[in-house]
Amino acid sequence: MPNSKQTLVVVGNGMVGHRFLELMVEKGGCDRWNLITFCEEPRVAYDRVNLSQYYVDKTAADLTLVEPGFYQDNDIQIYIGDQVIEIDREQQVVRSANGAEVAYDRLVLATGSYPFVPPIKGNDATGTFVYRTIEDLEAIKAYGEQSRVGVVVGGGLLGLECANALKSLGLETHVVEFAPRLMPVQIDEAGGAILKEKIEALGVQVHTSKVTTNIVSENGKLVSMQFADETSLQTDMIVFSAGIRPRDELARTCGLQIGKHGGIVINESCQTSDPTIYAIGECALYQGRIFGLVAPGYHMAAVASDCLLDVAAAQQFTGADMSTKLKLLGVDVASFGDNFAKTPGAKELVITDTVAGTYKKLVVNAEGSLLLGGILIGDASAYGTLLPLVQNQITLSANPLSLLVPTSGVTNSLSVENLPDTAQICSCNNVSKGQLCEAIREDSLTDMPTLKKCTKAGTGCGGCVPLVKDLLTSELKKAGVEVKNHLCEHFSYSRQELYHLLRVGQIKSFDTLLATYGTGYGCEICKPTVASMLASAWNDHVLNTPHIGLQDTNDAFLANIQKDGTYSVIPRIPGGEITPEKLIVLGQVAQEFDLYTKITGAQRVDLFGARVDQLPLIWRRLVDAGFESGHAYGKALRTVKSCVGSTWCRFGVQDSTSLAIELELRYRGLRSPHKLKSAVSGCTRECAEAQGKDFGIIATENGWNLYVCGNGGMKPQHAVLLAADIDKATLIKYLDRFLVFYIRTADKLERTSTWFNKLEGGLDYLKQVVIEDSLGIADELEAQMQYHVDTYQCEWKATIETPEKVQRFRHFVNADDADPSLAYVQERGQKRPATEAERVVLNQSQALVTPPQY
Repeated sequence: MPNSKQTLVVVGNGMVGHRFLELMVEKGGCDRWNLITFCEEPRVAYDRVNLSQYYVDKTAADLTLVEPGFYQDNDIQIYIGDQVIEIDREQQVVRSANGAEVAYDRLVLATGSYPFVPPIKGNDATGTFVYRTIEDLEAIKAYGEQSRVGVVVGGGLLGLECANALKSLGLETHVVEFAPRLMPVQIDEAGGAILKEKIEALGVQVHTSKVTTNIVSENGKLVSMQFADETSLQTDMIVFSAGIRPRDELARTCGLQIGKHGGIVINESCQTSDPTIYAIGECALYQGRIFGLVAPGYHMAAVASDCLLDVAAAQQFTGADMSTKLKLLGVDVASFGDNFAKTPGAKELVITDTVAGTYKKLVVNAEGSLLLGGILIGDASAYGTLLPLVQNQITLSANPLSLLVPTSGVTNSLSVENLPDTAQICSCNNVSKGQLCEAIREDSLTDMPTLKKCTKAGTGCGGCVPLVKDLLTSELKKAGVEVKNHLCEHFSYSRQELYHLLRVGQIKSFDTLLATYGTGYGCEICKPTVASMLASAWNDHVLNTPHIGLQDTNDAFLANIQKDGTYSVIPRIPGGEITPEKLIVLGQVAQEFDLYTKITGAQRVDLFGARVDQLPLIWRRLVDAGFESGHAYGKALRTVKSCVGSTWCRFGVQDSTSLAIELELRYRGLRSPHKLKSAVSGCTRECAEAQGKDFGIIATENGWNLYVCGNGGMKPQHAVLLAADIDKATLIKYLDRFLVFYIRTADKLERTSTWFNKLEGGLDYLKQVVIEDSLGIADELEAQMQYHVDTYQCEWKATIETPEKVQRFRHFVNADDADPSLAYVQERGQKRPATEAERVVLNQSQALVTPPQY
């Protein structure tokens, strides 16, 4: 029987091209069309949105968007590593660089865009790159290994992503932007100032209002860039990320209509001037505009697939919402709706917190009854809830300012339950609340991975995931389904429930807990979680025989493993106070073991590059000099940062340094669900940044203000004031109660800020428990903390004093040789590999102990 199918060719296999093919398969298009696609790159579609993760913790395989067997199972023919170079519209044929000639009945152009390189003298010099593909990243990485300074030209979304990539390579990183602020298309001047400050605080230098006139090379190597204001910047490499231009060369040469400034002109059905040819994604121009985000591209893919399958009530493309939420260099940035208040009569509500480094602006209509848009920098947690209010023009029921403060109350006051079914939850894949609810109910979905796979919600930029999760929980509760928060498949209890059982039953080993309340053998989730609970409850040494098998790599070796397989050693320096003698010891240890040294923002000295067999030797030197473990490897108290306080500062009103030292020595080694950071500031100028910590203290003329549940990390959040103008004894009492209450009730790997945001009753409830003792457990909480203080031991010292524990610190069970596969990173200041003398000392120490027992 002859093949009655027509042939549909897709030119381009990026995110949008692949999404189009997925939609064709989902809608039954394989029954009607022979699907053929050309992929110019040497690999199939991958997640270009998260490209910078390639340098951090992803591989090309991790970034792929193509499910195994997708093309084979659906009979889609794909030409990988082959570029279409000609479209013969008269014959309806495409020809490729590798000689393929394919006839088509319909053609879809998804050719995307290319990076714009400004016409600067020397822009093609050795050491200049663009940032677009995995091949670009590999070239940048290879060149970066022989470079010290890297510059990104362009301070937009892609430019800041690129800066993150260069920083992750260990380069001194600069961003050069022509406009007077970063991200000029998305954020305003005030927001740009906050963003610049936060990014520079992360170690990236920002240069705005800079016009590059010349790129200078000497002896074939790039050395500097010169600006119109007669200044210059020394650099070893430059990456251009100054915007994109549509890939429309195929359309131009075959005579399709092209926009004045480029781009393939399309109509509402994504058809070009040739009705047999469609264009989608960043190559397409609609009403004079290129849409450079993934969400509009996915929308175009949906429209084109509807048209090609004659779907009743087919979608149309009439423009797109360019709202976006990204994490740039670890800083949350969101822009949505009418962010520049261009609507007639629009009013702006702005909250700028220079201490926490956040900027929040809402744009409302003249009456304040409708949210029109906004900008969020530093804390974009409210984005998922605010965006549907704009998209669905939902009448605001309260003062719009209440949407911004407090942060933790936004989700509660604007619950996902109150949104209409038409509210768009996932803009990347155009998934509404109603569609999600229908999928949950009809397909009996009970977990996020299945819901994401079924609806595609949350599989684009990921910004909607928290809202999708809240919706799933809400729908399951409505259906009477028990929403379980089990630790893992081996324990049918939450972390909080299991911690309670462990303490009440006086259980002091994982095996006993598993035999009493669990099943199976345990896993990588429950073992380290229970190890942490045992440590916080009973304070046993983590390398004792019952516990050693539960620890992850960092806790197992009491040091942070680095990406080259070596370890960092971070001794405790309480309050940042250190004597000259101890500083000298740190320098001597770094010299002897050839360690890279770095002073951190937490007022400690990090020593990088130690082999596992060197760790006990290093610890011995440090312990003998009076140092102890800084617990930088554990989910425990890290530091209590301090300013110089009233001792030295002319503004200080209390001795912040002494208090910071006292608190760090009290809470050192305290194991918790997540790491804990703290700070003490000697006055309200807040030099120690106490309000961005899990617990922070600020001096007043009448005593101390106690702030809790802040977070200055991946998702910044301002701490809340728990108690004001209290004396030191009361401060310590409240802190003891707060910390133990958090340890008992938080979920695994849950920071205090996240825990607080979920706490029913919020700050009022926390005050009732900690200050008013509403649960009647204050004495118990204080006693548990005192037990910790009384039983504290330095984990390094306890290890080196036990020969059996020292035996674990070697590369091989039956030999003392170092691992020859380790590839050591030579960083600034390091000169040589380890000496043979160190090996002799190590062999002598190991000869005194018996072989390890496994």
